[in-house]
Amino acid sequence: MPTTAPDRESEFQRLTDAHRRELLAHCYRMLGSIHDAEDQVQETYLRAWRAYDGFEGRSSPRSWLYTIATNVCLTALEQRGRRPLPSGIGAPADPERPVVAAPEVPWLEPAPDAVLAAGPGAADPAAVAQSHEASRLAFVAALQHLAPRQRAVLLLRDVLRWKAAEVAALLETTTASVNSALQRARARLAEVGPDPDALAEPGDPRTRALLDRYTRAFEAADVGALVELFRRDALWEMPPFPEWFRGAEAIARLIAVQCDPEPGELRLVPTAANGQPAYGMYRRGPDGVHRPFQLQVLTISGGVVAHVAAFFDTGLFAVFGLPETWTEDAAPAR
Repeated sequence: MPTTAPDRESEFQRLTDAHRRELLAHCYRMLGSIHDAEDQVQETYLRAWRAYDGFEGRSSPRSWLYTIATNVCLTALEQRGRRPLPSGIGAPADPERPVVAAPEVPWLEPAPDAVLAAGPGAADPAAVAQSHEASRLAFVAALQHLAPRQRAVLLLRDVLRWKAAEVAALLETTTASVNSALQRARARLAEVGPDPDALAEPGDPRTRALLDRYTRAFEAADVGALVELFRRDALWEMPPFPEWFRGAEAIARLIAVQCDPEPGELRLVPTAANGQPAYGMYRRGPDGVHRPFQLQVLTISGGVVAHVAAFFDTGLFAVFGLPETWTEDAAPAR
């Protein structure tokens, strides 16, 4: 008896739906944008559905989907430049000078931890892919320094743990070419990548205490208290503004001069991005309502704040499941 259309659709969903979240994480690492990643996962499933009649099961559904997703991302990258953070494209700025947004630049975006977590039924390579080192914002930023095919090779080999021959088949090239690309990608990543040993775990009690102090200092507009929480050579950057700042004193001056908050003007709601502590920051308007202002992703190292990426794309608040306005109900108990 031939398979009916509803049965065919149900079979397709059964074989593919369990892999959607890990494919989203893969596309995010390839593209550096959670919004672009969502679009390309949709394109992946559309192409997979159209080609489903020709899928003969010679590879696993997971490998088949990764092949489609990787090629979809490579095609997308042909039409886009890399997505940097401000610290990757210039020198530190003077906190006394006004900042000017550059919305035309396709900036790197953070991703919620839920996106980078292994999906249901994921195999061991997917669990490897969810390691902190492969999730960190600095790692995704470092990937942007790689050519697209080098990026794909490194993710497939070192993050997903595919064999060189499997990657060569996906990219329609030779194993020697894959090994050469991987060597070059690793060398480049060693130059620009993060130091995984220096990063604190978000759930560490010492880190939690630091984050509580960080929240209180911001909400009280206590710039002096903030200075004490930053490493002396800490970095602060805030896409879409290309200016970035180095040093605790420069960061404190930036906040005082450019933002100049009053006590209670800023409110922070905790979340998590790229395996790191993060906050949705809300700013009080003239009507007294606190609305989305920026989404901060923090890097904690050695018991202090080493880096803050403050994203002014308030569209990210919905991606992270953060409320449209701040209320007392949104505030965590302290």
